[in-house]
Amino acid sequence: MRVLGIDPGLTRCGVGVVDGSIGTPLALVGAGAIRTSPEEDLAARLLGIERGVEAWLDDHRPEAVAVERVFAQHNVATVMGTAQAGAVAITCAARRGLPVALHTPSEVKAAVTGSGRADKAQVGMMVARLLKLDGPPRPADAADAVALAICQIWRGGAQSRIANAKQEFARKVELARRARDR
Repeated sequence: MRVLGIDPGLTRCGVGVVDGSIGTPLALVGAGAIRTSPEEDLAARLLGIERGVEAWLDDHRPEAVAVERVFAQHNVATVMGTAQAGAVAITCAARRGLPVALHTPSEVKAAVTGSGRADKAQVGMMVARLLKLDGPPRPADAADAVALAICQIWRGGAQSRIANAKQEFARKVELARRARDR
């Protein structure tokens, strides 16, 4: 499975693409950041993020997209900008019919490091170790985006299998009910 991870932000929107599945080695396909200038107006910045996300989707053709879920901060302007950038990324993926998963920072940290309280350095170190890199992807937003992609591969794959198993069970229950009612 190929997943595009997106760490939303107005100035630097981290992006990272990882190939892998549960039980197989992970491979980094690409990582970077979509940048916009704080001097530009909001509409121009969001348009720049959209163009950047669309380019990553075109270039890497992921099967799913994982976006960091916005969490409460004291700085409302930062939360709003992050939420708006995240909404642009979600819209780009939805336009292509790609499944989108949202993960909180603590979910990503726990998936990658084993601790939901890990700091950025620990996350970057584990991303590098898991992908057999000399160091974490740069900038730090790219490393966070790669961690999101890894989290989705590991957690999303399991969640998808559970959902499929539930659907199959419900289907069999319905078939048994119909057979009994005949």
